[in-house]
Amino acid sequence: MKRSRINDLIAESDEMMRSFGFVMPPFAYWSPEEFKTRKDIAENVIDARCGWDITDYGAGKYDEMGLFLFTLRNGRLADLRRGGGMCYAEKLLISKHDQLSPMHTHLMKAEDIINRGGATLVVELFGSDDAGNFADDKGGTVYCDGIKRNFEPGEKLRLAPGESVTLMPGDWHAFWGDGGDVLIGEVSTVNDDETDNIFCEPIGRFANIEEDVDPKHLLVSDYSKWLDCAER
Repeated sequence: MKRSRINDLIAESDEMMRSFGFVMPPFAYWSPEEFKTRKDIAENVIDARCGWDITDYGAGKYDEMGLFLFTLRNGRLADLRRGGGMCYAEKLLISKHDQLSPMHTHLMKAEDIINRGGATLVVELFGSDDAGNFADDKGGTVYCDGIKRNFEPGEKLRLAPGESVTLMPGDWHAFWGDGGDVLIGEVSTVNDDETDNIFCEPIGRFANIEEDVDPKHLLVSDYSKWLDCAER
């Protein structure tokens, strides 16, 4: 993806989130230079990989297959493993009309996917085989706003604004907006985008960026390069 497109998408996404009453925290609006000068006091933000995240999954077709995300808060894997402390995470996402977030699951993360506003969110579901692999002949059980719902393999949930689904490790899912763009809330256990996204097809998690202009704001995938930070 070109950096100029990423800059535009950040501005557009920020406008959409604000239209539903969501304002990002102050560090979201720091310039790269401001982030560099404040990186010591922002160590927790950097370590937790909070911030802007725009991906085309390395395929170069953002409008067809892509996702906007902003990680608002993210806990510690060490806390999750010991069963106490900051074991939670929160994100906002935007899925555009017919923009696929491809089929995937997680090994550790349990998550609520919430339609916070806009159009209908379609969530396609499959179950796992006994080894946890994608199974096109397996269904399963999820909870929609706390109500038990069994699903057939390939069944598509249609979530209107205000509705949600709880997904557990092994629940394979893909999603997209139908009839327009959707603002999505995600509340989950600790999020690890480096190792805990298991895709059905071999694709990347982050975009390959062409630096045609300077970044207005850094993506989480920029931190190691632009802030001279080792990957945590």
